[in-house]
Amino acid sequence: MRVNPLRIILSQRLRELAVEERAWPGRDDGFASLLFEGKEFAHFHNWSEIDIRLGKDAIGREGLVHPADSKVHPGRSKNSPWYEMRILSAADVDEVVRLVKIAILGISGRK
Repeated sequence: MRVNPLRIILSQRLRELAVEERAWPGRDDGFASLLFEGKEFAHFHNWSEIDIRLGKDAIGREGLVHPADSKVHPGRSKNSPWYEMRILSAADVDEVVRLVKIAILGISGRK
């Protein structure tokens, strides 16, 4: 098990947004679900990668491109509502927080 210190910082920042992180029982690879208001909207694949359900429109509006070298979802459709991102720098942590805010705004707005 190799914990990424940036993941710890990211998890703390997400808690400040009322995001709940649930590690999966029996797994020690960093996989965890992220929930807002009881709804899963993202998950960590491991200690250094997150998959966020932003929606096709938000992905297009933000100009995001699915990573071509994905190991978890190599065949992901360009039309997928999910966006996968690696957490390798402090700037990545900031970007994930920004994208999570977009995702949870979509959840809050659906009430």
